[in-house]
Amino acid sequence: MLYYEDLEVGAKSSFGRYDVTREEVLEFARKYDPQAFHLDDEAAAKTHFGRVSASGWHTCAMTMAMMVENMKNSRQAGLGSPGVDQLMWKKPVYPGDTLRVETEIISKRRSKSRREMGLFKSRAQVFNQNDEVVLEMTSNGLIAVRNPDAPVEE
Repeated sequence: MLYYEDLEVGAKSSFGRYDVTREEVLEFARKYDPQAFHLDDEAAAKTHFGRVSASGWHTCAMTMAMMVENMKNSRQAGLGSPGVDQLMWKKPVYPGDTLRVETEIISKRRSKSRREMGLFKSRAQVFNQNDEVVLEMTSNGLIAVRNPDAPVEE
């Protein structure tokens, strides 16, 4: 089990594989982001996308699926997230793309009010099969502390 004490600033990880299907892109768009360029080939062809593309929010959901799968495989003592500081959709994601994730821990600190948890900030980049960055975000994570009675560093 990976705890706060095990996190190292600068540590990098590469994981995931997500095959983007047309059916899933259309289903997500119909339900959550019904803009024409996510749903209709003709409408999408008239935009800078050129063809039907995944919603940016769908790209976030696919990224989250890969992150959770990675957390299950690496057994982390994660406690959720208080949010995202920065999120950018760098390139469109299209049906037929294959996505993967690279992360780096950029900071960490113990909670001053909740001794049993630590907070860390990580940068994630999502790449397509051509190694192009399609999404970049900086997010915050909460993770259990192995020894809550240890002094909190300043």
